[in-house]
Amino acid sequence: MEPVELDGGVIVRALAAGDGPALAAAYRRNREHLEPWEPERTESFFHTGTHEREVTALLDRMHAGTAIALVLVDGTTDGAGIIGRMNLSDVVRGAFQNANLGYWIDGEYTGRGLATTAVGVALHAARRAGLHRVQAGTLVHNAASQTVLERNGFARIGLARRYLRIAGRWQDHVLFERLLDD
Repeated sequence: MEPVELDGGVIVRALAAGDGPALAAAYRRNREHLEPWEPERTESFFHTGTHEREVTALLDRMHAGTAIALVLVDGTTDGAGIIGRMNLSDVVRGAFQNANLGYWIDGEYTGRGLATTAVGVALHAARRAGLHRVQAGTLVHNAASQTVLERNGFARIGLARRYLRIAGRWQDHVLFERLLDD
């Protein structure tokens, strides 16, 4: 995927070899911001080596066609640090042609519409990969993320009770779908 420039010099691009240190730094910088929305993280999660291994594994999944991993980068800063992620994971081919969408953006960049635009870029990448459908789930109280999905044409399809263990407890999620041929 060719890089896409969003407002304010933010760039969405494919995850690349060598992104591990910047990704680890982004998670450390956003530890408190992301904590209510993610699984509990051990201290080792924030180490650079953990993210170097994760990048390698994601690149393998991308090569196999089972994932599309994107990062948001602030191109206006020295070092162009990673400020967010968009992942299309668990790509299933055959009759389903589906992926699950997950995303986050740096706490310093929220409220600017960047997540909404970046999800649109991820959907474009999913279409180019031949997918028919993308699913996403949000915590019931995550109105901001639900707005991002709805602005990108996702429809609510239900409630999954005790769906994922987030912030140390099983939590309900609102499920969404987007059919890409609509």
